[in-house]
Amino acid sequence: MNFANKLTIARICMVPFFILFIELGGFYNNVLALAVFCAASITDMLDGQIARRNKTVTSLGIFLDPIADKMLISAAFIYFVNIPMLGITAWMVIIIIAREFIITGLRSIAAVRNVMIPADKSGKFKTVSQIIVIIVTMVILIVREALFEFAGLTLDALRLYDFGSYASLSLMMEKMPFWTTLVVVMLTVYSGVNYILRYRTLFSEN
Repeated sequence: MNFANKLTIARICMVPFFILFIELGGFYNNVLALAVFCAASITDMLDGQIARRNKTVTSLGIFLDPIADKMLISAAFIYFVNIPMLGITAWMVIIIIAREFIITGLRSIAAVRNVMIPADKSGKFKTVSQIIVIIVTMVILIVREALFEFAGLTLDALRLYDFGSYASLSLMMEKMPFWTTLVVVMLTVYSGVNYILRYRTLFSEN
């Protein structure tokens, strides 16, 4: 097994630890969850580059890489739905995950017909935007936990007492997860439609 594939497998192995830390909650566990997610995201950037540079692209790597990405990103968004304060709703996550199922099905049809569907710019931009939004949301969770655990404050308290710029900051932090995820949903839909239109001939019976 080459080094690139080992990185991909390592990313898959990081997913349970990410889930464990975010499930436990609290300031320190959220910091650990963010650290695991960032490490996994770095391997996502490295494994493909290393495989192409060393000319070690394998069928195993092509199979595992998108699975590792979907596991990590889906786990994060699913857990965000369980945190009401973030305002991320189930329908958003359903759309994000449904797109992955649809494109996976499209790739399966392409494989049967010996057609390779490479990741295009819209797909790459979608993935990068999802990673950024997850990191930003995790940072907001960490800040909230820090305010509560070390200062006994909540974002609602900051707004209630109108601590100048802190009130505006608390409002922005409260709304940001929803709106940034909404942008990701739109990019996800665009990317999915783009793939389907580009490879619509695969649905032909001829």
